[in-house]
Parts: sequence; structure tokens; C-alpha cells
Amino acid sequence: MATKVKESAAVATTSSKNGGSLISDDKLKQLYATMLKCRLMEEKALGLKKMARFKGNYYAAVGQEAAVVGAAIDLRPEDAVAPSHRDFITNFVKGVPLDAMFSQLYGRVTSPDKGRCAPAHCGYAPLNIITPSSTIAAQLNIGTGIALANKMLKNDNIVVAFSGDGSTSLGFWHEALNFSAVHDLPIIFVCQNNLWAESVPIRLQTKVEDISLKAQAYGFPGITVDGNDVVAMYRVAHEAIQRARSGGGPTLIEAKTYRWYGHSSIDPAKYRAPEEVEAWKTKDPIAAMERYLTQRNLFTPAWKQQMIESFGKELDEAVDFAEKSPQVEPIECLDHVYSFDIRGRELDRKTRAPKYQK
Repeated sequence: MATKVKESAAVATTSSKNGGSLISDDKLKQLYATMLKCRLMEEKALGLKKMARFKGNYYAAVGQEAAVVGAAIDLRPEDAVAPSHRDFITNFVKGVPLDAMFSQLYGRVTSPDKGRCAPAHCGYAPLNIITPSSTIAAQLNIGTGIALANKMLKNDNIVVAFSGDGSTSLGFWHEALNFSAVHDLPIIFVCQNNLWAESVPIRLQTKVEDISLKAQAYGFPGITVDGNDVVAMYRVAHEAIQRARSGGGPTLIEAKTYRWYGHSSIDPAKYRAPEEVEAWKTKDPIAAMERYLTQRNLFTPAWKQQMIESFGKELDEAVDFAEKSPQVEPIECLDHVYSFDIRGRELDRKTRAPKYQK
């Protein structure tokens, strides 16, 4: 059965039956600090892309930080994450070093993928983060396979698989959820419903009001959450993770949120009304959490500024590391090095001109 979680952050921090707080003050501050750092990192990456400091594209999740942070912040190193190409920040939340992340954007040999993948398609094997694919929802089947392996090994490791609202219209999505339900797999599906599948609005994607309703077809719980409320996201994800670890099977969490920018760094997003964007910016998850922490005497502007300055230095050091790292050489094949133009013609390694002109 699908349910909705509409409570404010305050509801999620009320006392539990044993008299203790459901979420500690330290955890609340950690949730906020992690969101803020994710925002700073994304804005840094976007700025570098605009200056053409790295090639390729970038898919920013600015505005969607609460959905990712709330769902992934308490995962163990052994747990797996199946991110989409918009979920670059999941790497940071799970603990991937910034040097490795920015090396991935720059396509350098110090990248976890040795410079072989497009920017933001960042995976990290030591922390069980699957390398994203531009094929929408393809990561869900891989995550489902890992969840099946965990069940066969009889451990309590789980998988959190992220996707967007557009993925719910595809066969990949149906196959992953149906298979996970049939086999009661330890996996949580987090659908970040930002109302737009690239330039296609949600009304042309599905007829249902809440995507979480689709979980009913597979026979496991579906929950709709305010994806801009990090505390609500954390509470729901925590319960779903505990359920999966204990053998209760999968859960679908629909996080209703919004991306501030276009589908990618080259998308001006003119298909959206400016009024719509501005309305959602007033629901900024970071600003909302600042207000809540202030009410609990857990926030000061000085604390925020200190984090901005300190983390800014870490970002600058990571960018410097990436830019000074060696670039990727052409692909080696046996004893010869080949590189090709878009027509498949072999290029001279030094001149980059076709070796054999017709």
C-alpha cells in the first residue's frame, strides 16, 4: 500500500516510546552540513564546466540534495548504491575522496575509472558504488543483481537504487521492481520525482498522482515523501533500510523534489516557466533545514560560513589535484597505440591527421 509522508521535520524528531529522540541533534547537523557541502560541490562543478575547465557534460542535482542525503547518509561501506548520472553527489555522501571525484570529471588517470567514463558517471568500487549509465534506469537491474547476491550470501547488506521520474515509464524499471518483489530482495528504490524527464513533464509520463502507487502492482510498500525535507527523507529511508536488512524485502520511496537547472549543463531549460522554477527555489531544502535548526538553537550563520570556507579549500585542492594529474593516453592495443576520428579512420599519434588520405 502506498502512503504519504507530509509531516514537517519537527514531526520526525519527536520523542520515541523509550523517551529518546528519533533523530539526535548531531545527526540533524550532519544532515544539514552534508547537504550544504553537496550544494557547494555541485556549484563548483557547474562553474568549472562553464569555464570549459573539463570536457563533456554535467548533470546537476542542485535542489535535490535532501533526497540523496537523507537516503544514503547512513549506508555502510558494504552497502551498494546504484546511482543515475544525476547522482554524482552520492559518491560524496558515501565517502568517496574529493580528489577521485574531480579526477573523474576531468577524465584523468587518477580517476576511479582511469578516465574512461563521461563526466559525472562516477563509480567507486571500494565503496560499492556502481558506475552510472546514460541509459535511463539501466543501473536498477545491476543494483537488483547485487541485492540478489546479498540474499544468496545471507548477509544483511542492502542496495539503494536511485532513478528519476522518467525511468518509471521504462521496462528496466518494471523488471527491477518486479524481480525484487518476487524474491524479497534487500533493496530500496528511490525515485527522485523532479517533475521533468529531461524536457518532458510528469503529466506526459504517468497518469497517477503519486509514483509510489506503482509499488502496489509489485506487492511491496510505496511511500511518497517531501523530497525537499531531509529529515522526512532520512526517517523514511531509515525505516526502509532496517526493513530490508531484516529480510522484509524492497521499498519504493518517491521523493517529490525539483532540479533548479536544466537536464544537463548544456540545457537552458526553456521548456519550464520561470515562475515554476522560482516557486520551487522558495522550497530550497537547505534553507528549510536552516530555519528548522535555528528553531532548535543548532544553527548560526557563523557555523555555516566556517563550513563554506573550510570546504571551499577542500574543493580547490581537489580541483588542483585533478588538473595536475596526468591525462589519459590513447588506448593501447597489443604493441601499437591507436586513435581514430569520427569516421573510424586511424589517426597519426603525433599529428592527429588521418594516416591514409583517400
